[in-house]
Amino acid sequence: MVECVPNFSEGRNLETVDALVAAIASVPGSRILHRTSDPDHNRSVVTFAGESEAVLKSAILAADAAVRLIDLNRHRGVHPRLGALDVLPFVPLAGTSMDDCVALARHAGARIWEELHIPVYFYEAAALRPDRVRLEDVRRGQFEGLRQAAFFDESRAPDIGGPGLHPTAGAVIVGARKFLIAYNINLQTTDLEIAKTIARDIRESSGGLPAVKALGLPLQLRGLVQVSMNLTDFEQTPPHVVYAEVSRRAAAFGVEIEASELIGLMPRKAVEMAFAELMKLRQFGSARIIENVLESALPDSA
Repeated sequence: MVECVPNFSEGRNLETVDALVAAIASVPGSRILHRTSDPDHNRSVVTFAGESEAVLKSAILAADAAVRLIDLNRHRGVHPRLGALDVLPFVPLAGTSMDDCVALARHAGARIWEELHIPVYFYEAAALRPDRVRLEDVRRGQFEGLRQAAFFDESRAPDIGGPGLHPTAGAVIVGARKFLIAYNINLQTTDLEIAKTIARDIRESSGGLPAVKALGLPLQLRGLVQVSMNLTDFEQTPPHVVYAEVSRRAAAFGVEIEASELIGLMPRKAVEMAFAELMKLRQFGSARIIENVLESALPDSA
């Protein structure tokens, strides 16, 4: 089993998002697990899973639908993006290794270029170069900057295809990675500098919390600002720890949290960790959750 979490540069036209989801679901064996769309980000995230061959077919169909339906020249949103199908990560689930997902990512990338003529960059475990492991390094400059730089700067050229980007679909960033939690915290203020300061202070690259990536973004349609985060290893820094830290730092500015948002899915263990800490439960773990015990003792009951 493999999980795939394509991120599309469309979060306002829900008919387009429906068509993207339908393309993925059209493959027998690919199961849609979750979808979410954000109009301020102008971005949608779809989570689906299945056996590797079905997931690969769905991924190619998703890329084909995105190139037909999304024009980045008309796209505006606060979230960074390089492609119509912006990011295409493969995540190992039961019976699948990271090496399997790397091979799947490389195969998907080759087909996206050969069949759809969309250039591809590889990131995380599938990266071909050390300077392209981190997603933010690959996407720096976004569509508008890279469509020029890719022609003239060899260090910015795609891994497959090109040298220039697709004129409307940009490029697809394909990767293999561990499970991450996409988690946002919205602040009751329109002061973007507060969100940017908190994001800078908590992200790992600035000496903040381990395995946390963060951006400060405006949510103009909601009259708020947001600390938008990827938690790349929730066992090092789980969501409840991030929430407490952002809450503390926001309070120092006299700002309250309006709400937090989970984008996509999160592991059960992250919920268990938060529950145990907030309730100050001693000797608590997965074995104290009845559903976990039943699934282990009686597999057919799952």
